[in-house]
Amino acid sequence: MGHGRSIRQLSAASASRVKVLGVGVDPISADELLPRVAALVEQRGIATVTYANVHVMNQARSDRDLTEFIAQASLVYCDGNGVRLGARVLGEALPGRMTGADWIWDLAAQAEGRWRLYWIGGEPGVTAAAARTLQAKHPGLAIGTDHGFHPREGPENAACIRRINAYGPDIVLVGMGTPEQEHWVRARRDQLEAPVVWCLGATADFITGRLPRGPAWLTQRAEWLVRLASEPRRLWRRYLVGNTVFMARVIRSRLS
Repeated sequence: MGHGRSIRQLSAASASRVKVLGVGVDPISADELLPRVAALVEQRGIATVTYANVHVMNQARSDRDLTEFIAQASLVYCDGNGVRLGARVLGEALPGRMTGADWIWDLAAQAEGRWRLYWIGGEPGVTAAAARTLQAKHPGLAIGTDHGFHPREGPENAACIRRINAYGPDIVLVGMGTPEQEHWVRARRDQLEAPVVWCLGATADFITGRLPRGPAWLTQRAEWLVRLASEPRRLWRRYLVGNTVFMARVIRSRLS
């Protein structure tokens, strides 16, 4: 594989995707997620995996590049009960909600002795600490790391791509938050030689304990409340305003 590859994605049948405000989401359960990713790895093609939650939906409304990135992704899974509720109001159904902080442990278990991972994102040292946490439970896990503060162009960006490709990962995990991570992948997917590149948001912050998750009964229903309580100044607009705007758009779409 090299820089001359086509960036055409190995994509799921778009007709099967559930459309929520114009954004297609694959109607898969949590149990189906990793088998779908494993199939993409085994195909050794060019696949991109990403997620959709209310924040992503709101950002996509005014970000054409983000919208196109999601539409071209090989797999788009639901990462929020708000999206599930929106789909239900619109007469559709999404069977599951899955977040990186949940599936990362299963991914580590499956990858141990089988796949090489490379995790890029966050402040310096954060993904390295998250990788050590995973390796404490899965000592045979091969995982390289890097921080997420690299320029879009220039020598350091090129050096970052070389480091990733030299490691030879089967899956590159990109956690920089939306829309930064999607833009990062969109600009570099044809340079990354890994068969799968997977956006996973702030998962490293949860794994390392930098961000709390709260009790399971709450995170399964309204994890955004825990996030809001932990970072109210930074996230009040995203959740209090963003959730309201999203549901207003859903209801307007349903009525029209």
